[in-house]
Amino acid sequence: INALKLLPVVFFVCSTCGCYFSTSRQRPGRFYSDPLDAVKDIPNGATILVGGFGLCGIPENLINSLLKTGVKSLTAVSNNAGVDDFGLGLLLRTKQIKRMISSYVGENVEFERQYLSGELEGTLAERIRAGGAGVPAFFTATGYGTLIQEGGSPIKYNKDGTIAIASEPREVCEFNGRHYIMEKSITGDFALVKAWKADKAGNVIFRYKSRNFNQPMCKAAKITIVEVEEIVDVGTFAAEDIHIPSIYVHRIVKGDRYEKRIERRTVKKGQAEKPKPKKDSDVVRERIIRRAALEFEDGMYANLGIGIPMLASNFIKPDITVHLQSENGILGLVMPNEISSHFTLTLSGKETVTVLPGAAYFSSDDSFAMIRGGHINLTMLGAMQVSKYGDLANWMIPGKMVKGMGGAMDLVASAGTKVVVTMEHSAKGGKHKILEKCNLPLTGKQCVDRIITEKAVFDVDKDKGLTLIEVWEGLTPDDIKKCTGTDFEVNDIIAELQKLLIILYTLHHSFHSP
Repeated sequence: INALKLLPVVFFVCSTCGCYFSTSRQRPGRFYSDPLDAVKDIPNGATILVGGFGLCGIPENLINSLLKTGVKSLTAVSNNAGVDDFGLGLLLRTKQIKRMISSYVGENVEFERQYLSGELEGTLAERIRAGGAGVPAFFTATGYGTLIQEGGSPIKYNKDGTIAIASEPREVCEFNGRHYIMEKSITGDFALVKAWKADKAGNVIFRYKSRNFNQPMCKAAKITIVEVEEIVDVGTFAAEDIHIPSIYVHRIVKGDRYEKRIERRTVKKGQAEKPKPKKDSDVVRERIIRRAALEFEDGMYANLGIGIPMLASNFIKPDITVHLQSENGILGLVMPNEISSHFTLTLSGKETVTVLPGAAYFSSDDSFAMIRGGHINLTMLGAMQVSKYGDLANWMIPGKMVKGMGGAMDLVASAGTKVVVTMEHSAKGGKHKILEKCNLPLTGKQCVDRIITEKAVFDVDKDKGLTLIEVWEGLTPDDIKKCTGTDFEVNDIIAELQKLLIILYTLHHSFHSP
């Protein structure tokens, strides 16, 4: 014992099993000064899990170092591929990534052009979380009744645009009267993760919403490599504040430079700025936005899609509170915001936002658990087509490049969430978007509860079909029938008003007849 006291690190040896426990605060070889040293042993053909959401919270230094190693034939698992000249986009341009597993192509033109032999998955965060927990497969309602379940979703395209490889059908099982499909978990050889701080014991914390896909990916790889902005002494942050304990972290490197690029900077218009003349399309769009805003109720938790749904948040009544949630890990956001030079947040659609007092940040797997678990009261999103019985198609047009479903399949999968679709009533050329049956691949089956267009509002019953509950001023139910591709019932009040209008019209003309 006296001899052991002279050593800088003390080991206690168990006589029964031979294992030892160290009082050392730092495992040798865990910390690296050069990110290149941390990734140089990643071999050709490895599967890498890359954290971040779009460009937020990506491991910039580790990706740049991986580029220098020249490693090839990688399988990359990531929320999306970002942009052409930054992050994973660089590895795509140099063809170091052979296969990509993602939920969204993103703004990466190179990824879109190549469409590598990858997969677009609708429940990516949960598959990674399951992998980290040692769960080989699980059942989820996400994707039931779609190409994800039926098979045929494009995995790889031929040069002529035809599908070279399509997905296989998923196993289906019924629980409590609902259908679920089986999804296999995802694991990796290496995880490349970006965090804010690590202590010298190897514990990690993230800043704001950068937990996104970083947190679940820490747990799903054989070797997790974390780059941080700062390495601090043990005790700098309290044990209860640790996001990822050291057991999941194998290598830590301090990053030197961070660009922290923003994809879409959104700012509030100045009061002195003169409004531009509105186009007809702007008038139509605003009409839908203002009507959509009436769906918000006090205390509601809501997830809003890109475009019209998010813009509807600008018209929330001032006397109510609505908690807006984003898939990349924010609850309590508001948009648009005044951009400060030192602090910017982005939401899942890549627009910049800010948060209200009482907001919370969390990882993407927790975010989708909120969504699928029915904790979100309202989901509002756009559509290409909606069927009479509430089928939704909003992610894919056959023969065209598929951007991916993003989180849409998860968002419409919960039976406890009201799904509202906002869209123009007809497509270009007057083609119907509200149909007896969707002819585009589905995002969700019988999931839509309400449809809002610039001409009308419909409620959707999964058994009875559509009921017209509102018409825009100057239009009649007959007008709506002419521009709708399926039949529908008319709300009793609207029907009575229609009868009254006919009587008034008849009386008016009888009094003014020659």
